[in-house]
Amino acid sequence: MIRTALPADLDAIAALHSRARATYYQGHIPEEAYAGVAELTRTREGWSRAVARGDGVVLCAEQDGELAGVAAFRAVDGQMTLTQLHVDPGHWRRGIGAALHAACLTAWHRAEVRRVRLEVYEHNLRAQAFYTALGWRPDPAAPPSGSHRTLWLTLPGPSGE
Repeated sequence: MIRTALPADLDAIAALHSRARATYYQGHIPEEAYAGVAELTRTREGWSRAVARGDGVVLCAEQDGELAGVAAFRAVDGQMTLTQLHVDPGHWRRGIGAALHAACLTAWHRAEVRRVRLEVYEHNLRAQAFYTALGWRPDPAAPPSGSHRTLWLTLPGPSGE
């Protein structure tokens, strides 16, 4: 089930986000940059702002009554941006990421969004493959954004163009 996140979800969202990040940051950046109490607190504060913000959407995916994934998007500098999409590693390969992505697509279509961007960590090859399979493409003219790659998704218009 996909639903809008609530403030009561914040602890579970922050913990899920931390577990997911550990899978792709481990061995690439210092552990204190993605793990530990201080980082969990910072992560929860960021998600708290996202849930409270009126200019974006945070979606939760539940499976068997527990939080299994989370996605967030909002306009950043006038451009719709998928800011987060995480699936708990214990729930990988069950269609949760695809369901969250589909819910985002539905919202973007309703809002008549035609192009969406995201940044994905350069060493997160699993995520890059996931997004590529869903039609996201790099912008060859865009310079790399630090340790992240920028991908774009072009959505068809109402008549399919």
